Order: sequence, then structure tokens, then C-alpha cells
Amino acid sequence: MLTCNFEKQRAFRHISLRADYVIAGGGMTGVCSAITAARAGVKVILVQDRPVLGGNASSEVRLWVLGATSHMGNNNRWSREGGVLDEILVENTFRNKEGNPVLFDMVLMDKVLAEPNITLLLNTVVYKVEKNDNRTISRLTAINPQNGTEYTLEGDLFADCTGDGTLGYLAGASFRMGAEEKEEYGEGFAPDKQEYGELLGHSILFYMKDTGRPVKYTAPDFAIKDAERHIPKLQNPNYFNPAQHGCKYWWLEYGGRLDTVTDTEQIKFELWRVVYGVWDYIKNSGKFPQAENLTLEWAGLFPGKRESRRFTGLYTITQQDIIEQHTHYDAVAYGGWSIDLHPSDGVFSPRNGCNQWHSKGVYQIPYRCYVTPDLDNLFVGGRIMSSSHVANGSTRVMCTAALGGQAIGMAAALCLEEGCKPADYAAPEKIVRLQSELVKLGQFIPGLDISDGRNLLDKASLRVSSELQLDELPHDGTWFRLEYPAAQLLPVNGRMPRIDTVVEAEEATDLRVELRSSLRRENYTPDRTDAVEVVQLVQGENRIALDFGIEYDTPRYVFVCFMTNDKVRLPQSGRLVTGLTSVFNHINPAVSNFGRQTPPEGIGVDAFEFWCPKRRPEGKNFALRFTPGLAAFGAEQLRNSYFRPYLAPNGWAAAANDTAPELEIAWDEPRTFSQVRLFFDTDADHAMENVQMGHYDSVMPCCIRDYILSDDAGRELVRVEGNHQTVNTLTFPEPVTAQEIHLRLMRPEGDVCPALMGIVIESKTTK
Repeated sequence: MLTCNFEKQRAFRHISLRADYVIAGGGMTGVCSAITAARAGVKVILVQDRPVLGGNASSEVRLWVLGATSHMGNNNRWSREGGVLDEILVENTFRNKEGNPVLFDMVLMDKVLAEPNITLLLNTVVYKVEKNDNRTISRLTAINPQNGTEYTLEGDLFADCTGDGTLGYLAGASFRMGAEEKEEYGEGFAPDKQEYGELLGHSILFYMKDTGRPVKYTAPDFAIKDAERHIPKLQNPNYFNPAQHGCKYWWLEYGGRLDTVTDTEQIKFELWRVVYGVWDYIKNSGKFPQAENLTLEWAGLFPGKRESRRFTGLYTITQQDIIEQHTHYDAVAYGGWSIDLHPSDGVFSPRNGCNQWHSKGVYQIPYRCYVTPDLDNLFVGGRIMSSSHVANGSTRVMCTAALGGQAIGMAAALCLEEGCKPADYAAPEKIVRLQSELVKLGQFIPGLDISDGRNLLDKASLRVSSELQLDELPHDGTWFRLEYPAAQLLPVNGRMPRIDTVVEAEEATDLRVELRSSLRRENYTPDRTDAVEVVQLVQGENRIALDFGIEYDTPRYVFVCFMTNDKVRLPQSGRLVTGLTSVFNHINPAVSNFGRQTPPEGIGVDAFEFWCPKRRPEGKNFALRFTPGLAAFGAEQLRNSYFRPYLAPNGWAAAANDTAPELEIAWDEPRTFSQVRLFFDTDADHAMENVQMGHYDSVMPCCIRDYILSDDAGRELVRVEGNHQTVNTLTFPEPVTAQEIHLRLMRPEGDVCPALMGIVIESKTTK
């Protein structure tokens, strides 16, 4: 028993903690930054003001984690973000492909708690910053009312990943809120601040459940009455569907006319009025008898935020960087979500809930956006990074933000190792090391094939049991009717092969086939027509041959486009091959994709067509034969550092009849190493939304699940069974010395041609 006598005054207990790197904010950005730094040997304190991790992705908000893949509704092929974020999303799909938000909480918690270098403080709010001088943060003060504890958190480096910029604000760093004038950055898409507004609002989502019997609902007195009269979108079938819930109601948005930091409680109460009023409309208006057995299972207790403070960095990314896909010497991350601005009046606006304009491909984000010039030991990560209001419409989304978190986590590790400041790593002679370390962890950076010379694979010869020469995608008996254009996306380097296939026609007709490519070869927007063939078909089965006679002087992807003719059916193939996919010029209104982007004049955005894939099991290749076979899967592909399809498949794939492919890596003399990192194909083209969407596969079909690594003495170094991850890091207790190593892969089940996407062999011992 505890007995405490009267005291004049009491205070919370006080605990002082110290770490190398202190991160405020445990959303996706802070989590990825913490894990990245911790695995590099950095002692990290991660402070989160909520009871769970994930921020907008957590079960408290339930927004899906998205980025460049954009629901697979844009032209950004193989663009799912890599590194720690990819590891998290792949793990969630493996454990939780149905998209349960509570289970996603536990995936995040598992990943953070597995790192001994991370001290995690949940329910802990940072409210005070102290500095040694005007430019150096020394400590934070935070409080946890759940355990009655005040913390002093000291560190060498700090990161603000709070979303609202709490740490940077208290430390005095320069920031902006709201929209710039068009003239400031020359951004044609900058909004009319009076009419459209300056800020994006918050949203609260809800879930419903079918109980199997009638459920009555009485709205709280504060709920909006006659919601259909106040909320124009309830009359718009493009937005409102009473059978939907969760993220489909992203447009339940409010607060863009207020201060999205200091007025957030006022915004929350208004959104509660909206949510409970909308549910009242669904249940009690009499218009939706299908809702009789539905109950309101969950509604958000606080809103998900889109925009607040944006901090001034060494560089400010703008609309032009995104649309024109500018390159940056210090690129460490990338984006690909549309520039997505919303009317500030949100749910009460008669306008469209969003105004989205896409780039033709992904764009680079420079390291300088994450470093403030005002403080010597602070990184800014997530949606508060240095961007214009317009660019923030794209960079704010969680996958893009998390890539920045990974970048600053690795930068923190390197700064601590070298005793330098975050701004120092913006120097051209230093940034190369940061880029290289990120790439070796699987953080794809578009346009960057980089090596620091430490990968022993570069000094080895490679011998394999076979290499895929893809001469056929066999017909599986299914057909696709050309009600809209369809294309097979193919890698080529040199002369385009002849393509043979069989099509069916309901009557005599012409079939137009176009060979297209991208004006920028790293893109997947088919904005250049290189050749056209018009094939005359007779009723019934037609064997056709396409020989375009085109030669390409550099590796790239091309589109064999079969244009609309609803009298024609194309044969499909169930064979899945790393680096191949079919795409369709169709509609995905979830991301403002209506087949073609046609912007108004003068807003600085391109017009182009969307050609997007379908999700499995519907997504298949087309049944085609190639003469000569596609020779894009050789072992030498392993020497690049993209580790995913980009300009080429970039992986070694064995012949289809090679049931146990083997790779031999040999050196001219014995080499010593302590770590091998293997990269596999987990379909970087698949958008792994963490909640609600659901996924067909828990393990991506082309992922190598089982393998054995052995040395030249026949000693088994590692045996792995049941892998589902993109990156496998194999760290040996004692360094291995060998002149050869052998990797034997077990082919996954099904009609798949998987590839090994890369190997990094090093002497270092980091995790």
C-alpha cells in the first residue's frame, strides 16, 4: 500500500534522457527516420504525442498510405517507394492484406520495438525547446500526462517530423503558412487566395458495419441537420455513395479558412457535426433503405491534417520542379502524387473536392528541402519540408514524406559519424555518400545509378545456370475486349522485335496498332508515336505479325498499343515476368484520371494520356510471341543500383524451365565480407495501400521465397525459407572469407519468371 501525506505542492516526476538523435513526431516520416538512423548505429529517441504510431496512417485517423503509385492511377510505373517504408508496406500486405487499420498499428509498433537503439515515448508532448545559442538546440521538454512524467530530452541532432512543425516553431525556424502569389515562384497553378482559399483543411473519416438486423440511429444535438442542404456533394454521385466509408470520404474536409494549427479544435468540432450529420442523412432521410441494418462502427476522434506550417529550407521545391521533372545534384527522395489542391471551404464548397494535376512521371526531391538555414542541428521532415503551397499539394502525402524521413535519418547518422552539421551534407562532395548509403538500403532515387566502390560484386565475375530469353507470353485462355485502348509495356535495347499474336474479330474490321515511347525515356507516358500499323481482320481468328522496323539506341520501355475496337478481343497471358506489365488508357476517377489530362491554359501543366495497369487477378500480360526473344534479363543487370525496373527490368531472371536457378560470384582472389544484401521483386508497381483497399496477394508472385547461399567450400552460409520482403540483409556473426559464393534460388509456384534485382556485398557490419 502507498500512503502519501499532505504536501503543499507536487510536481510530475522528472526523467532526463539523452540520445544522439531526437525525433519529434511518430507518423510515417518519424518512424522511417528513426528506424533508418537506429539501424546505422545511432541512439534515437522517438517522441510521439499519440498512443499509437503512424499519424494519419494510424487507426486513429485511418488514411491510406500513398505516394507515387497513386492507386496505380497514373503513369508512374514501378514507383512504389523503397527502403524502410517499402519494408513496412510489404510486411503489412503479408500480415494484413485485408487492410485492418488496427493491425497496421501493430506492424508499425513491431518495427520500432525491434530496434534496440530506439527509445520510444508515446503519449508524450513536446512543449518547450532550449538552445545553447541562437543556432543550436540543446534539449526538449516533453510531458506524458498518462504516466505523470516530464521528460528532458537532450541530443546532438534533432528532427521535426510533427506535421505541424512544433519543434521548428518553438526553436525559432522560419516558416510559411498559406499560398504564395503566382508571381513569387511563377507557378501557374497558384490559387486565387480570396476565391479558392490558401490552405487545405482537415478530414474526419468514419466506418460502418452491417449488423444483420435493423439498427436505429438518433443523431446528437450538435450534428448538422438537413445535411443534404448544407453539403452540396451529397447530391453528387461522383462523391457520395452510402455504401462507402473510410478513405472514400476524404472530402469530408473543413478548416482551410482558419489557422490549421491553433484552430484545430474548432475544426474538429465542426467535422464532428458534419460526420454525424452525414450519418443521420444516410440512416434517417428515407432515401437509403439499404442502410437499415448498418451501424456507425467508428468515427475519428480527431482529424487528419493536410497542411499547416512549411519551413524555409536551403531550397524550396515548386510546381516547376514537379511538372518539368527537374533534376537536382542532391536528390535523396522523390514524389509522384498529383499536385492536389482542395478548396479551402472543403465540404461546404460547391466546387470539386480536389483539383489534381499530374506530372508525366516522378520527380526528384533535393536534400536541401529538409535542412533549415536557421538552425545548425535541426532537420525538418514530412509535409513541413521546404516547398511552395502548390508543390506541397504533392509532397505532403505520406509515402513521399516518409522517403524524406529515411533520408534525414541516414543523414543524421553520417553527420554524427563525421562530426558535421546537416547543412554540410548539402555540399556536392558529401551528398554522394548519403545518396549511396540510401540506395544500398533500397531507397530508389530516380535517375541515380550510383556506387561508392565498396560493393564487392563490382569486382567479381558472374556465372549463372541460365538467362531468360523471353520469346513468348503464352495464352491462358482468357481474352480482353478492346472497349478502350490497351498496351503491352516492353523493354527494348536496339531493334524492336517482331511480335506475333492471335486476335479474334466478331466481323471484318481494321485494328490499329501503335508503337509508342516516352519523350523522356525514364518516363512511362507514351507521348511519342514511333510507328503505326493498321491490320485488316476477317471475322473469327486472325494471326497477325507486327514488325515495326524501329531501332532504339538506348535502353527504354515502349508501348505496343492496341487501339479501341470493341469488335476485337486480345488473348491474355497468366505468365508474370519481372519488369513487364500491361496498361490501359482507361479511367480512374479516384485520382482525377479520366483517360486524358486536359488542363486549362496558363496553369503550367501538361496535357497527356493516362495508361495504367489493372490490379491482380485482373491484371495480366497479353499473349504475344517475340522474334528474337527479349534479351533483357541477363546477370550483368545485377550491376546497376536501381534494384527495380527502370529503363530496363534491371534484374537477372533464369530461363522459364530452370527450376533451381544458380548464380556464382567469383573473384580473382579470396575476399572477406560480413554482409550480403539481396534485392527481390515485390512488384514495385503495386500500390500497397495499408488500409481499406484490400489486396489479392499476401506475397507478391515474383518474390523469391526460398534460397541458399554457400561458399566455395560448399559450406552453407544462409538458408532462407518463406521470404516475402524486398530486401534481405544477411549479416554474419564472423566475417566470411571466400573466393566464390553460390546463390541457389527456388522458383516460386505458378507461371512466373522472377528476377533477382540486385546484390550488395560489403565488409561492414551495420544491420
